Amino acid sequence: MDLKLAGKRGLVTGGSKGLGYATALGLAKEGVRVAVNSRVSESISAAARRIKDESGSEVIPLVGDVTDPEVSTKLIHEAVDALGGLDLLVTNSGGPPSGKFEDFDDQQWRDAVELNFLSHVRLIRAALPYLRQSSAASVLTFTSYSVKQPIPNLVLSNSVRAATIGLTKTLALELGSDNIRFNSILPAWTVTERVYSLMEYRAKTNGTTVEEEMEKQAKDSPFGRMGRPEEFANAAVFLLSPAASYITGIMLTVDGGMYKGTF
Repeated sequence: MDLKLAGKRGLVTGGSKGLGYATALGLAKEGVRVAVNSRVSESISAAARRIKDESGSEVIPLVGDVTDPEVSTKLIHEAVDALGGLDLLVTNSGGPPSGKFEDFDDQQWRDAVELNFLSHVRLIRAALPYLRQSSAASVLTFTSYSVKQPIPNLVLSNSVRAATIGLTKTLALELGSDNIRFNSILPAWTVTERVYSLMEYRAKTNGTTVEEEMEKQAKDSPFGRMGRPEEFANAAVFLLSPAASYITGIMLTVDGGMYKGTF
């Protein structure tokens, strides 16, 4: 299938590793000119080089912390200046720390809101003038299957990411008349640096090893394994593409069957 992505212009935040990197690489392989962002200059520059070498597409590294209120507008403007416009926006950031409800104070809750909700709000708000000029505008927020099935010891993520789902669905309804599509992907356990970090917390809590915790969690899937980043990216690239032109307001669970609900 021709996804009709060649020549499109996209920005992927949180793109130096994990799901963001895999998605940026997938887009670049389809001919998208991609700007990728991370907080660390060396990391994002290295990621951009790898993506360019593997895909042959133009890749622009952008540095900035999306929890900084001023950075979102800066990133959008830098991406538009470098690419000549914007068609695709992927809003992605890291996750908050593990822990139980009583472990966190007000500041840690505020930090989680900045990281996993307001970063999406600000990026989308800054991008709207440019997305309105596109003939194939598409926004994809990264959240988690925890918004449907809360994950133990992730109360910050379980709670705050749900707000991003509400935002995504609302914008799909409000801005469909502007021909901008809004969707979200809800990944389950995928083999990334973030998941290794979460498994380290579990291993420390349970007196086990990271490998034991990884194996235990993998059994939640009928496939008996965790997902691979490229499997997530395949779904993300399709949802962003013009091939999915009549899909908006969807919250797609990419979970290998780990989510046990019917809807």
